Order: sequence, then structure tokens, then C-alpha cells
Amino acid sequence: MKPTNVSTSESRPCTIMFVCLGNICRSPAAQGVMESLVKERSLGHKLKVDSAGTASYHIGRLPDARMLDASAKRGYKLTSFAKAVRKVDVVDRRLVLAMDRENFKEIAKIAGGETGNVRMLSDYLDATWPRDVPDPYYGGEACFEYVLDMLEAACPKILTECLQSTV
Repeated sequence: MKPTNVSTSESRPCTIMFVCLGNICRSPAAQGVMESLVKERSLGHKLKVDSAGTASYHIGRLPDARMLDASAKRGYKLTSFAKAVRKVDVVDRRLVLAMDRENFKEIAKIAGGETGNVRMLSDYLDATWPRDVPDPYYGGEACFEYVLDMLEAACPKILTECLQSTV
């Protein structure tokens, strides 16, 4: 019989948090793309995903209607409500993914410098993509589509890395 106080990869799923500025466009879309991959592969017991923002002015709101529409066209359902990232979130997650360099800096401030598990989403993209995931909030439909393209390119690689770390 396995002792109950021993943690295993089965009992401790890989935890990922996506972080952008307001948690209404990029990070909830990343959460939706990743949750879709997790569901498609029946990996809910191995991976937990959420998202947050470095700014608190959208707390409690659903994702931006334009991101909801663009995501729905690709089959993603975004159901999260905006929340602000906290130090405990950064410390508790195996991987925290910043959408851009400014948010990476803000995460570092919030976490008091504890950023060993914080990376840029673009770390999972090849050099043909920009370093920062652009904020589509002030852009048109094409901006939302471009962000989703980036997320769809990065999320499978993030998933693979996270699953390898739970073995």
C-alpha cells in the first residue's frame, strides 16, 4: 500500500498559469487553447491550467467579446473570469507564462523576485514569431486571429514539456 503522505506525479498535476495585462484577451485565450488540448487528450488528471492579469481593472469580467468570438470560430470555449495574479499564484504553479516582457517584469515584482518558474510564452515559439505576444485589445479582428495563431503554435510544446516534467 502506498503511503498517503508521498506525493507522486499522479497526485500532483502540472500547473500552468498564463498571464497578460488585464486577463481578458491573451491569457484567457491561452488558457482556452491549452484546456482544449488537455481535454482532447484526456489529460485533466495530469495538467491544471488557469490565467490571470498583472492589472486588476477587469477582475470578475469574462474575456473580451472579440476574443470570445475569435476563439469560438476555432472551437475554443473561454469560460474564465478575470483575476489578478498574486505572489502565491506564482509560487504555487509549476510554470507561469508571461505574454510579453512588460508582464514578465510585473510578475517578478509581484513575486518578489521568485521567478525560477516564470517564462515567456514566446520561449515555446521559433524565431519567426515576435518575442512579445501582441495585445489585441486596441486592434482589429486580424490581431485576435494572430494571437490565437501564436497560442496554437506554442501550447502543444508547453504541454509536451509539462508532461515530461511529471514523469
